[in-house]
Amino acid sequence: MLILASASATRKALLAKAGLRFATHVANVYERALESEALAAGGDARDVALLLARHKAAAVSAHHPADVVIGADQTLSLGPELLHKPGSRAEAIAQLDHLRGKTHRLHAAVTLVRDGVLLWSDMQTAELTMREFSAAERDQVLELEGNDILGSVGSYRLEGPSIRLFETVTGDYFTILGLPLLPLLAALRDIAPELLEPQD
Repeated sequence: MLILASASATRKALLAKAGLRFATHVANVYERALESEALAAGGDARDVALLLARHKAAAVSAHHPADVVIGADQTLSLGPELLHKPGSRAEAIAQLDHLRGKTHRLHAAVTLVRDGVLLWSDMQTAELTMREFSAAERDQVLELEGNDILGSVGSYRLEGPSIRLFETVTGDYFTILGLPLLPLLAALRDIAPELLEPQD
């Protein structure tokens, strides 16, 4: 069986649309502690995403050793600064204002683990530039997005009305959504092709 170690509706939708059959189990890991560990060791946003993806997959694999577990995580960096999901609409406003007119990067990591062993991992980065939007445009987008924005790092969803706030986007679309899907499918073809076959 294939298991996604994530509660992300976006990641679940991407796998389902790719025709994969899978279960989901949320990994119980202390993300901020792992982030601090990676940064204290001299790592950056990419290292944080990869560490979190590995730990999430390993945590679920401990309870499902015979299955292939997908671990995924995404971080957002603005220079050396890491941004997280907003805790409120006020935080979302502050994040968007902070990103306005600047270029930031999204780093998406994905791993495959079976029986606690890391089988494969990949990291992809996309670069996004927000335009100089007005406060009225920002507020309109937040109104259209609603509470969905609180589950998105950077306080936007590129697949939603937030696209109005952007000037340029460079990189793979699936990476931006938080799951490098094409490298993942290639890895599954190599490691466990049976998991790609239709099931009754």
